[in-house]
Amino acid sequence: MAVNDLTAKTITSTGFVTGSSSNAQPARVKTIYYVASGTAGSIVLKDGGSSGTTLMTIATPASATATEVVYIPEGGVRFRTDVHATLTNVTSVTVFHDG
Repeated sequence: MAVNDLTAKTITSTGFVTGSSSNAQPARVKTIYYVASGTAGSIVLKDGGSSGTTLMTIATPASATATEVVYIPEGGVRFRTDVHATLTNVTSVTVFHDG
């Protein structure tokens, strides 16, 4: 079984986790760590930029001090083009991925 290096990227607003609008960078998301805000919100991960296909949606609680680690089973979730995160009422999210 091949072992890939994991990369972590933290974002504090909506944007690309891997790649960019002009540079594709496929990845497999393995784990997500987030810090919630005082209002309930969500993290939406899309493949193919901001208008791409939604592959994951995580609801976040209304708590300015809540943190959560989301472990993705098996091999993670494969994003074939790039990973784009839309953050709504989330202080920050760290995405651990390989690829």
